[in-house]
Amino acid sequence: MDLEPAYKMESIRAVQDIQHEFWPLDEINPENTKFPCCLVWTPLPVVSWLAPFIGHVGICTEDGSAVAFSGSNFINVDDFALGSVAKYLQLDRKQCCFPRNLAAHTCKHGYKHSEFGSATTWDDAIQSSVRHFEHKSYNLFTCNSYSFLANCLNRLCFGGSMDWNMINVGVLLLFKGHWVDNISILRSFSPFILVVCFGIFMVGWPFLVALLSFSLILLAWFVFGTYCLKNLLDS
Repeated sequence: MDLEPAYKMESIRAVQDIQHEFWPLDEINPENTKFPCCLVWTPLPVVSWLAPFIGHVGICTEDGSAVAFSGSNFINVDDFALGSVAKYLQLDRKQCCFPRNLAAHTCKHGYKHSEFGSATTWDDAIQSSVRHFEHKSYNLFTCNSYSFLANCLNRLCFGGSMDWNMINVGVLLLFKGHWVDNISILRSFSPFILVVCFGIFMVGWPFLVALLSFSLILLAWFVFGTYCLKNLLDS
């Protein structure tokens, strides 16, 4: 029996599946707020004025529409709610796992990934996370936009990992994200600089110590809650 034609047909189907799954993305277009397959970040009013490393984050669909968990029982779609995107990071879909069945996992997690909720496409993973979060209560300290983003990345098994959480999502955007433009940098840090200058003028250097202490306590809470109280923080 000649197996070569059958092998060729399977190869053609596999290529067609890949081409269909990874259809070409449009260019990133900040003017129209289109960031295909990107993680996006913008300053969070008041909070970012005191701790500029914290903001509001979301994930964009393959057509570039931003999706974010913005409040209790509320998911923003194609509207970044708290301001225009200031920083973005485009992810490679080839680093994700899109199994069509249990045997088709390209990641090492297999059953764990399927049990958590794997997806067959990028947008399918986002939709699954939307359904998971659309009835959740928003809490800045335990269930926020970073939780939603971590949940999406775990469903995608991005980078072969299912250990995404608030901390490593924040670090990823902080150190690998790209600023949209110089205005975005100014918009992100000018309130913080003004608060620092005003505080030092009114109170003196103790204000700077208090502000640094606030940032460290906030950071310590998220680290402790993420790695020591895993059931407390959502992801």
